[in-house]
Amino acid sequence: MTGTLEPRAIGAGLERRDGPQKVLGTATYADDTPAADPVYCRIVQASIARGRITGVDPAVARTAGGVLAVLTPATAERLADTGDAEYAILQDDEVHFRGQVVAVVVAETFEQARYAADLVDLGYDEQPGDTHFSADRSDLYRPEQVETGDPPDSAEGDVDAAVAAGPVRIERVYRTPMLHNNPMEPHATTALWEPDGHGGSGSLTLWDSTQGVHTVRDTMCTVLGLEPEQVRVVCPYVGGGFGSKGIPHQNVVTAALAARAVPGRPVRLALTRQQMFSLAGYRPPIIQQVALAAGDDGRLTAIANDVVEQTSRIKEFAEQTVLPARTMYAAPNRRTTTRLAALDVPIPSWMRAPGECPGMFGPEVAMDELAHELGIDPIELRVRNEPDTDPDSGLPFSSRNLLACLRRGAEDFGWPDRDPRPGVRSHGGWRWGTGVAASVYPTMRMPASEAEIARVDGRYVARIGAADLGTGTWTALVQIVADALDVAVDEVDVQIGDTEHPMASVAGGSSGINTWGSTLVVTAQEFRKRFGDDPADGDAARGEVPQNDAAQRYAMSAYGAQFAEVAVHADTGEIRVPRLHGTFAVGRVVNPRLARSQLLGGMTMGLGMALHEHSLFDPRTGHVVNHDLAEYHLPSQADVADLRADWIDEHDPHVNPMGTKGLGEIGIVGTAAAVANAAWHATGVRVRDLPVTLDAML
Repeated sequence: MTGTLEPRAIGAGLERRDGPQKVLGTATYADDTPAADPVYCRIVQASIARGRITGVDPAVARTAGGVLAVLTPATAERLADTGDAEYAILQDDEVHFRGQVVAVVVAETFEQARYAADLVDLGYDEQPGDTHFSADRSDLYRPEQVETGDPPDSAEGDVDAAVAAGPVRIERVYRTPMLHNNPMEPHATTALWEPDGHGGSGSLTLWDSTQGVHTVRDTMCTVLGLEPEQVRVVCPYVGGGFGSKGIPHQNVVTAALAARAVPGRPVRLALTRQQMFSLAGYRPPIIQQVALAAGDDGRLTAIANDVVEQTSRIKEFAEQTVLPARTMYAAPNRRTTTRLAALDVPIPSWMRAPGECPGMFGPEVAMDELAHELGIDPIELRVRNEPDTDPDSGLPFSSRNLLACLRRGAEDFGWPDRDPRPGVRSHGGWRWGTGVAASVYPTMRMPASEAEIARVDGRYVARIGAADLGTGTWTALVQIVADALDVAVDEVDVQIGDTEHPMASVAGGSSGINTWGSTLVVTAQEFRKRFGDDPADGDAARGEVPQNDAAQRYAMSAYGAQFAEVAVHADTGEIRVPRLHGTFAVGRVVNPRLARSQLLGGMTMGLGMALHEHSLFDPRTGHVVNHDLAEYHLPSQADVADLRADWIDEHDPHVNPMGTKGLGEIGIVGTAAAVANAAWHATGVRVRDLPVTLDAML
């Protein structure tokens, strides 16, 4: 690669180091890992939402051409640990949700495996499945904590009294639907079990599409009862994940079971697009009851967000939807609550900006509604309620430039010229409107990661088991190492995506660069301390991620403001988004080219959430009926004409040695609310249930 000769590498808009491989098709993904004499695995899924398997007859399947093994609950090996129900594959005859793995076929070719899987005969004792999600259920319960470890509820003051007494108040219900991550590359694993030939337990190699190779290794060691040195996980490239590959799902355990059934043969298992809607997680449907109260001056006296979410009966997932309402705006009376409905449904999991993304939709639309009731500009309303310290913890902010994002974004977008009245701007049969929403995402650093920097053949080589989901890790880590060593980027290589490299945290929560970069800076400092500016080949140093004591003294988050222009056809209700702009405060930007790509990608995903995406769940069958990319609609380039993302220069010495805050997720957070607010401004029709569709406009 041709890089910059400037030693200060952070801030340079370098091209992706992995770009040529991806363009030329030489980047190796999990399902096309070179493997000698591979075989293929096909999953058989339950066709009922709840019940028991009364019998699995694999006889006909076994006689089909090329079949090597058929695994059923009666024949599959017993796992060492089934404490996590998601990984208890083929361990009993219970069916917990439609789409559950109930049998596995391994055959010489993909076509043979698919054909034989259709021949497996299953009998069921079907029981009534409870799959109806509602906020009115009598069996809603309070989880012990949400996914971040925070308490599910919070309270300060008397919200109900403040709302009742407030001269202006908003009490509304907002709904976000079940959504599926749908990365371009499906969840895929190539697994190879190699016996040691001496009666020992052998070793397992997994080429897996994952956001964390060490997370997969640790899970597989627990589930299969193996030692870490027996399991290697390799993942140099990922074709997208959006959180769904942040933890292993059932495909990884299934591939390992299949590989152990045919030792010595690599087994390929790639989930079909339809299977991903059952087996790879999703954002659960969420109902938010938001209450805001304010004086005539627009200052909030009360904020409440009472949330109901769906989870699986066999494994709890409590999305941290309530957290944004705790920290975003100042008010003396605040309340958040989380309640779950445990149903016979697939297991929810992380999806880009979990918690903050849906958790900002309800409150940010409610703020828009409140601004209209008060006759105050939506940006001015947010300015008047800017907190001096974090409303939840009381800590000072390490930096909080939300108002700078709102003001600069407004100026660039042309917001000052906006007529606040809804439904008054029309042209050519279309009604036009603009909307704004704020966004927040916490800045975090994972507690454990290690790295090594060595001098090899006259170059600096950094090794860390990090992941690149397409975000640019291959390039950004080079820049961080070059900056820390004070050398040109052309002198630095990185090696990532393999458990043979030092342990790295999962790529999740916008924490990757914050964590791995901090680790590499410490390692580079140790390298220079030991070997000076003229190291010899073979010199090497290791380092661990440093603790961040400032995290106990400051509240740390990235902020942003999204602006949308929406056009709605007066006769058909068709919705278009001519402009979508975002301005962000995300700390120091390592690579502007990569940063802009991530922010635009997040905003595009937020546009999909606003107008397109909706997993249509049929409660009669426990089945997502639009389980493919033909009917699960995603935005395309044609869906927004003018898409822009920029950021303010922000210096925050408290977050980490680089001053970064993480930016992979904040782009999605406020976008759906901005689009919904713009649709209201265009038409006067307020839609509180996503997605905003033309029938709602009509």
